[in-house]
Amino acid sequence: MVINTPLIVCLRNILHDEIKLSNFEAMDWELVVRQARKANLLSRTAYFLRENNLLASLPDKVQGHFISALYIYDANVQAYCWEVEQINSVLSDAGVPCLLLKGVAYIESNLMSRKGRVFSDVDIMVPKDQLKKAERALIKCGWITSDLNPYNQKYYRLWMHEIPPMTHLTRHSNLDIHHSILPPTAKLKPDNNKFWESCISLDKNNLYTLSQVDIVLHSATHLFHEGEFDNGLRDLTDLDLLLGEFSIDRSFWDKLLNRAREQSLGRPLFYAMRYSSIFLQTKIPAGVLKDMESEAPPKFLVNIMDFLFLRALLPNHVSCSDQWTGLARWILYIRSHLLRMPLYLLIPHLLRKSWMGFFAKKR
Repeated sequence: MVINTPLIVCLRNILHDEIKLSNFEAMDWELVVRQARKANLLSRTAYFLRENNLLASLPDKVQGHFISALYIYDANVQAYCWEVEQINSVLSDAGVPCLLLKGVAYIESNLMSRKGRVFSDVDIMVPKDQLKKAERALIKCGWITSDLNPYNQKYYRLWMHEIPPMTHLTRHSNLDIHHSILPPTAKLKPDNNKFWESCISLDKNNLYTLSQVDIVLHSATHLFHEGEFDNGLRDLTDLDLLLGEFSIDRSFWDKLLNRAREQSLGRPLFYAMRYSSIFLQTKIPAGVLKDMESEAPPKFLVNIMDFLFLRALLPNHVSCSDQWTGLARWILYIRSHLLRMPLYLLIPHLLRKSWMGFFAKKR
């Protein structure tokens, strides 16, 4: 099974240094730009085209889009590295350790997945018993909760793995503070203490990241428990780059599989390996893929998930959609809620949100 949209063909080649793009014409490159922009992958595509010395050979009009995307990437990195310093300074003074997640973690750890990675907020994790202390310290330094609706506040603080998103009053930067990688009401219940026990200290005081295997598991769990896939292909390229970089150590695969089973995260890792292989032809040993089959759902369910994910993980662009794409995305949105909350909580929650949404539209 091979996915052959122009963007994915391009990504497979530039990410794996197997340059076979000589057949691409100007119209193909224009479609790559449109699809990459929708998938939030324009900067990453531009970065690896430049790294493979292909940028200068592209049509002038197309080249301009990629060069602009590289400027945006550079500005994004500079802004959020500075933002991390400000956040860390506040939390360090309060005596709260700061564990970086996702995009900022890739940059601060100097991982391959930092290349061309553009994001719009800082994601961090703090120990749950220090969550209130961290929030109070940040509020004193200009961070506020942007959603003051009492029900939404209750929803986040009682049932979610993070507090309501915060925004800085003057810089307007966004911050998500997590205390776990999954909600406490989710079906999967990894031991959060184990993430802290094996986290890695960065050179900067008070800053930490997850261990290599936990970074992969968090990325996989985040992607395959979410209900919105506008950044799905971008996150899949994160996984491709993470697996490629970490697997230089031959013992990595055994450590990853053992950790996934220890933390009950084998199912999202199975999906991560399956779809990164299908979309990007990620280099995963055959023995590892065979071993991961023990974490797979029944065959009929794998077929259903293929129907859904092979559509939802494509860029949200008309050239990548068929008559079933909207349905697939909607079903996965419902699935994400079912994974997040049991029905006795979920049904009242969805009814309440629908009711609130109806009156918001009326106003």
